Amino acid sequence: MAVTSGHRRQWGAEKTTAPMSIKHPVPSLRKIVAGRLAIIVTIVAWFMYVVTTIMREFVEGDTESLRFVLEAVSYVFVVTALTFSASMYLLARQGALYRFRDHMRTPRGPLDQHFDQGTGHEITVLIPSYKEELDVVAKTVWSAALQEFPSKRVVLLIDDPPNPTDPADIEQLAATRSLPVAIAEEMAAPRKRFEESSDLILNELASSQHVSREVLAHVSEDYGYAAEWLERKAENHPMVDHTDAFFADRVLLGLAGDLRLTKIALDGALAQDTAPPPERLRQLHNRLLWIFSAEVMAFERKQFHSLSHEANKAMNLNAYIGLMGKRWNVEPSAAGNILVPAAPEGDCDLDVPWTTYILTLDADSMLLRDYCVRLVHVLEEPGNERIAVIQTPYSSYRGAPSRIERMAGATTDIQHILHQGMTYYNATFWVGANAVIRRAALEDIVERQTVGGFEILTYVQDRTVIEDTESSIDLGTHGWTLENYPERLSYSATPPDFGSLIVQRRRWANGGLLIMPKFARQLRERRYRRERVLLREVWLRVNYMASISWASAGLVFLLAFPYDSRLLSPWVILAAAPYFLCMASDLRDSGHRPSDIFRIYGFNLVLLAVNIAGVVKSIQQALTNTKIPFARTPKVQNRTAAPGIYVFVPLVIVGFSIVTFMRDYQAENWGNAIFAATNATLCLYAILAYIGVRAAITDMVLGVVNWLYVPEKQSRRKSRKARREALAQRRAEDAARPVAWEAILYHGDRRLGRDTVRKNDLRRRIKPR
Repeated sequence: MAVTSGHRRQWGAEKTTAPMSIKHPVPSLRKIVAGRLAIIVTIVAWFMYVVTTIMREFVEGDTESLRFVLEAVSYVFVVTALTFSASMYLLARQGALYRFRDHMRTPRGPLDQHFDQGTGHEITVLIPSYKEELDVVAKTVWSAALQEFPSKRVVLLIDDPPNPTDPADIEQLAATRSLPVAIAEEMAAPRKRFEESSDLILNELASSQHVSREVLAHVSEDYGYAAEWLERKAENHPMVDHTDAFFADRVLLGLAGDLRLTKIALDGALAQDTAPPPERLRQLHNRLLWIFSAEVMAFERKQFHSLSHEANKAMNLNAYIGLMGKRWNVEPSAAGNILVPAAPEGDCDLDVPWTTYILTLDADSMLLRDYCVRLVHVLEEPGNERIAVIQTPYSSYRGAPSRIERMAGATTDIQHILHQGMTYYNATFWVGANAVIRRAALEDIVERQTVGGFEILTYVQDRTVIEDTESSIDLGTHGWTLENYPERLSYSATPPDFGSLIVQRRRWANGGLLIMPKFARQLRERRYRRERVLLREVWLRVNYMASISWASAGLVFLLAFPYDSRLLSPWVILAAAPYFLCMASDLRDSGHRPSDIFRIYGFNLVLLAVNIAGVVKSIQQALTNTKIPFARTPKVQNRTAAPGIYVFVPLVIVGFSIVTFMRDYQAENWGNAIFAATNATLCLYAILAYIGVRAAITDMVLGVVNWLYVPEKQSRRKSRKARREALAQRRAEDAARPVAWEAILYHGDRRLGRDTVRKNDLRRRIKPR
């Protein structure tokens, strides 16, 4: 489907919008064996480097120089840390290959039969939204509302300020509030048709043990109607960017194609004068009813004073989860509306039903049609009762119009593979963009506290901005596990420019170090319970949470410090080669170019300062024990300006690498010279390709201007006459204003500062003796 975006596509962007297949291709035996050899070669090469190079220099070489000793020790440390991360990549990748090889997709028939039997198949979809563009949110809500699930409740958690003053914000908030109503109204017509058909079909099947041609034709017509409805909606959907193409092609037309396939099967049965069993036909028609039956609504926690207003996504989710399973009344107070528990019977202002499962979904993500049924089916299989969270790590939308979005998408698709492999070693982390959560597991990790007289429930931790990672550790401490379903059923947006990428990656780099002590406590708890904890799981988890710190520090050392050429060895290159070769293979399998390994290296160079800033912020949080607000990744059509320092640092890397190259070239230090030339070339390419000359100049100039600009402050000293006039006016306004008796009764005495009684008034009251 063509995209009619008015934005000019960059050279080097993706040309196709066709996403990858839902099921991963089965890896060959050759690929699996090659992955094992890659791990062995990496470890052996590192060991040989330590023995042949370092030990030789210390035993046979001249180690009288203290500088050389320090260089050797630091170089071994850096090489070991980077080799460890490369080994963890290869290990996780190998686990993913095993899972892709062994995965068997459940056929459609057993799924329909499973959800047609029993009760408790209820799910609440929570979509946290903060000042999101309406078209972005609409596609997300539609992808959730069209899920094939018996009972689903889609709640848009609007976190915008509830009473904006800016006209644009007022208009946007009103449109966001009306979105769930509009979607529910649009789905009303097909839902009504299928409800009426369901009653008719059930009555006819109840009176006969065989399926008549009329009933079979009726079900076939309903499937045709549903497919046409979806196709018409896809045709009328505006094609602005590649996410619109994905929504139309994979969410709407993908579901329509699946329904048409069922219609073909039913028409084939009619042509052959046969029919499926009555029970199966009823299941097929219930599927149509499930697709178009969704309760869609909005909720705003900031309209209630009794709920947490912490500025992060986690507390937005926690506020609604804490209300589930109870009935509430809205009572006005001087501070604002508050929610109080309502009686079990009778009317109430807000009834929030309890559901067995909760699906959290970011407002810029989309789900494919059978995401819910397949993931919940796994949770309900025997032996999986202790799985708390199941997800499909999101993939990137294809057809990115900019080079930096394409490269960010490539790294996202690589992470998808690694997360799948981590599940093989019981090292799964909740990724956060989408996940089905067992409600009972959240009750095990809930923390209760009283703030301002109101009980605040915290299910998903908000101590760090990577709340999903910390909650994964909490669940493991309580004996729960997590699972990645080995298919591509969810997609999420990647930043389209350098400014928005900085916001996202700085958030990702923050918090991992803070969670490490909690992980250590989890290991002690599990060993106390006599659980078997494999070293592979520990290594993968530590690498996931902390590798960005040592990888960034190691890269800085390699870039900045002029190491002795005797420390460089072919064994170092051999230890790194399997990592890059396997990544090139993974990029090709994910629909990208194998040569993207060089572009990703340059991509990481320009993000070096961003990653270091995130690590430093983690250390600052640890020292001050404070929270930081959740930084939302901007999702706007125009470019997001980047802080000047993050544009300036990549230029410094290029300049310093050029100077290093010239110095090493003159000194005939060929190894370091090649390394410096490679860094300068790839970093310069990344600046030109991902930031742009004009954008870099603009952001740096703005950074300098904003640093130098000091807003004019009004003088604090006012004339005596002005102070008297202001005081008289304030007293007149207070006298005219009615007594705020409700506020006084609710808050009590709010004068908690210094005594405001004037000294002259005090002197008048005290009579001299």
